Amino acid sequence: MAWIARSAIIRMLRGIVFDMDGVVIDSHPVHRLAWKNFLDTVGREVSDEDLEFILDGRKRDEILRYFLGELSADELAEYGSLKDEMLQKLGKQLRPLPGIVEFLAGLSPAGIRIALATSAGRSRACGTLRELGLADYFETIVTGDEVVNGKPDPAIYRLAAERLQEAPENLLAIEDAVSGVKSARAAGLRCVGVSCPGRAEELLAAGAEQVISDFRSFSLAGLKSDID
Repeated sequence: MAWIARSAIIRMLRGIVFDMDGVVIDSHPVHRLAWKNFLDTVGREVSDEDLEFILDGRKRDEILRYFLGELSADELAEYGSLKDEMLQKLGKQLRPLPGIVEFLAGLSPAGIRIALATSAGRSRACGTLRELGLADYFETIVTGDEVVNGKPDPAIYRLAAERLQEAPENLLAIEDAVSGVKSARAAGLRCVGVSCPGRAEELLAAGAEQVISDFRSFSLAGLKSDID
């Protein structure tokens, strides 16, 4: 898929901060199934349209409250563990997004630093990245349990920039969700969107400057040519 909305991305690129689900990992179909199975188990029937909520970069507790209402801390922990067990059973279906391994491998040799900013908890994020052989690419990993407010709040991207010790304007975020794009832009980062057909306009409207379908259509050379 060709790039949508060509424009210069950033004047002085020092690093790239990736979201995880739907960007580094092709996980959305598995997540939808895990959440649907979990919600069926607790007697909550949801439509495919309802399940779109889980794909917008939300923290697990926020998703639980959205579907089940106000929950105590014990209930959040119990339901969260049950949902994660269902996801773990489906974990073997997870794969890196097409082209991402080659793209990541080319960044560090080119002097581009790499970070991750995901709404997932640290245990799931790091465990999944290790299982797929991707963990070592990231200089720092910021997870949803390290910030009070999840995306679209800018806290997670501000923390990623702080840990990299880079100015936000020198970093590029890569996101697949409207809330993630808004989070990155509010923190001062520029943003590229990753989208399935039909959702590109939503990401552009949220502030993404480019939208790609996967990393087979996105190269460091092409990125630098836009910067230059």
